[in-house]
Amino acid sequence: MERKAMCSCGALTIVALGKPGKISVCHCHECQRRTGSAFGIAVFFASEVTEIVGPSAMFSRIGDSGQPVEFHFCPACGSTVFWKPAFRPGVTAIAFGCFEDKEGLEPTRSVYDVHRHSWVTVQTP
Repeated sequence: MERKAMCSCGALTIVALGKPGKISVCHCHECQRRTGSAFGIAVFFASEVTEIVGPSAMFSRIGDSGQPVEFHFCPACGSTVFWKPAFRPGVTAIAFGCFEDKEGLEPTRSVYDVHRHSWVTVQTP
């Protein structure tokens, strides 16, 4: 199966083949800030099954692991499309909201629940 994700203007896309390794709903403050929402959702694929098309700008910050996380976003519209956490070499996280077809992409875990807002309910298997 091929899945395509893209930014708001369509200039930056990433295509992933096969099934994701996991799908995490993250309630950490940094994901809330990055998305402007109550949480972020990352769909993790092996980097070797992804192909990036189009220009991206990059912002790096130190994650809770103490290692950098590189966020790649469209330089035209600013949408964060994917990121690469150094503590998970060979893995690319793709923003759930950027996928054209979200069918079958259900969260497999919820992390940083200590920061979950009381009104948010997430069901994972």
